[in-house]
Parts: sequence; C-alpha cells; structure tokens
Amino acid sequence: MIQMAENAKNHLPHFNHAAFDIVAIAASAGGLTALVKVLSTLPAKFPAAIAIVQHLDPQHRSFMAEILNRRTALTVKQAEEGDCLTPGTAYVAPPNRHLLVNGDGTLSLSQSELVHFLRSSADLLFESVAATYKDRAIAIVLTGTGSDGAMGVEAIKKMGGTIIVQDAKTAEFSGMPSAAIQTGKVDFILPLDEISTTLMTLVMGECN
Repeated sequence: MIQMAENAKNHLPHFNHAAFDIVAIAASAGGLTALVKVLSTLPAKFPAAIAIVQHLDPQHRSFMAEILNRRTALTVKQAEEGDCLTPGTAYVAPPNRHLLVNGDGTLSLSQSELVHFLRSSADLLFESVAATYKDRAIAIVLTGTGSDGAMGVEAIKKMGGTIIVQDAKTAEFSGMPSAAIQTGKVDFILPLDEISTTLMTLVMGECN
C-alpha cells in the first residue's frame, strides 16, 4: 500500500514510489472528454495526487467530479477547503472558486479576483503548485479557449517542474494548448491518447 511520507506541521509531504508528487491539470472547452481520456487509464494506486481546474459555469452546481469518478479507477472528488493531497486521488476545483495548493500539502479555495476573467484560474493553481512542489510537479494543459495556464506553465518550469501540453492539432479547442506552447517552456507536446501513458512513465517509471 502506498504510504504518505511523514508530514510534520508546515512540512510538505512527499509520496513514496513516485518521482512526482502532484499533477496539476487545466482544461476549458471540450475538457470533460479530454479529462476522461487522460484519467480513465490511470491505476487506482497511481502514486501522485492530481489537482484539476476545469472552467465551469459559476452559477450552477458541477457534476464533474461524479462523472469523472465513474470513468476512472482513481478517487475523484470536488475539492474542499483543507483537503490533504493524497496519492490516487483527483481533486476538482468547484465552480467559482480558485484552487490553490498550500505549503503543507493541503488545498485552499478562494473567491479572490478573477484572473483572465476566470475563477477557477489555471494560472493560480499552477503558480501555487510551482511554489510548493517545485521540481516534483507536473502541469498538463488540455483543450480550451483563451490563454489561461500559460503564465502558470512558466512558473512551473522556472521551479524545475515538467510540462505536458495536448497537441493543439488534436485539441477540440486549441487556444489554451497553443498559448502554453508559445511560452517555449513545454517539455512534451502530445496527442491526447498519449498523455496518460507518458504521465505514468514520468511518475512511476523512475521509482518502480
């Protein structure tokens, strides 16, 4: 069984059997289909935590977590204030809340100002992940309109993390992937159906 490393107060936890502790995923238009494709083949004992920002209608309850939970062996839940990142679990930002990762491996939800007219913001999630997990973080940008995530990609890369972006030619909406690619900081540009395999190789391959 995967065990979380000892987590003293205000001490960032690292997970055993993982080369990376967290995978932060951003998507917008067309994102549900893309997220299902990426998450559906990951094993229940995937040894990293996953945080997801999917741009949602702020006025309506989201069933994103429930839908994804039925399509993957991972545990998928809507993120709550104070959740502690756990391997094999994916946390989805609730509507109209920014999702942030804290220095002790817990999650915060915020209704601070809109970023690129958005709340949840991929940039804020990525920047918080970069500041906390540094080179043990992976960021993934999937289909979507606009440029959300591009600034966060630069933050992740600056701290030594790894960036995967869906090939804009295979994305239902190319705005977000194209903006991320244009930063020049991307490590892998992949068709949607190759992202999951690459993710498993990165997270699990060095530690098997």
